[in-house]
Amino acid sequence: MLLAINPIAFGIGSLQVHWYGIILGTAALVGLLLAIQEGKRFGMNPDFFMDLVLIGVPSAIIGARIYYVAFKWEDYRDNLSEIIKVWHGGIAIYGALIGAIIAALIYVRRKGYSFWRIADICAPGLIVGQAIGRWGNFMNQEAHGGPVSETFLRNSLHLPDFIVNQMFIDGQFYHPTFLYESLWNIVGLVLLLILRRRPFLRAGELFMSYFIWYSIGRFFVEGLRTDSLDFTGPEWLASLMNGLWAPMTWMGFEPGYMTYGGNVRISQLLAVLIVIAAFILMFVRRKTGAASARYSDPIERVKGKDTQEHPSGGPKDTVESSASAKPSDPTTDH
Repeated sequence: MLLAINPIAFGIGSLQVHWYGIILGTAALVGLLLAIQEGKRFGMNPDFFMDLVLIGVPSAIIGARIYYVAFKWEDYRDNLSEIIKVWHGGIAIYGALIGAIIAALIYVRRKGYSFWRIADICAPGLIVGQAIGRWGNFMNQEAHGGPVSETFLRNSLHLPDFIVNQMFIDGQFYHPTFLYESLWNIVGLVLLLILRRRPFLRAGELFMSYFIWYSIGRFFVEGLRTDSLDFTGPEWLASLMNGLWAPMTWMGFEPGYMTYGGNVRISQLLAVLIVIAAFILMFVRRKTGAASARYSDPIERVKGKDTQEHPSGGPKDTVESSASAKPSDPTTDH
């Protein structure tokens, strides 16, 4: 008999604590710790990153909800009260990233730092957070792919029983797309940790490398899912998306069905646009000199910005709080 994991971890009276919330909290904590550890190399106060998380997490939830509602407005326009009921489902990771980035941009600029420098420090934390967070989908038996056989899961993927059992939903086994994306992100984390110690890396490029890596993986995994936001686009666009996804077909994978009857998955299209935009932005920033600072350079603050909050605990009248905190040898990973 196949037994699924209970999505409720434990209860305290009438309060039920779900695994999903525990896993997302763990994801945020691990990402925060990575950012704090790297920030110390540049003489930055851990409180800066803690405040950033406190602002970024709710902004991400709001952004994720707005993104989903915007693309499924026909389901909400006649029932506006449903918009705030996030617990009924309906959030999107790209919306979460947009919300978090907007909040971080405002906060970081207000503190007098370069957004690109702080975004670089946070990039590994973002991708590890997504790698961990996908296991929340596993616990809820959601965000899976199309139907597969038990033999495929056990003999082709060699998955352990607890994953195989959890992928048995309403009498059918499904692609563990949460696992594919989680593993892709873990590999991405390793690559980012290696890349950030390379002397050629310029400001902002680690953050954009994160987006490139994540979006490539998301493009291919998204094609397997059965809960994608989609729309009916021109035939040439649908053919382009299918052509780019063709390597998955060659490896024996079949695309999941379109949830809303369209022919283009929004997340796939956005992933392609993000990859193109990231490469163009890196090229333009280097060409124009906007990326003159290297990742390993000291992080300086703009004069007059919150100087009373010296990130390394120094005097209140300090102007450039971390310029004097020379990071360690960029070729050494900590």
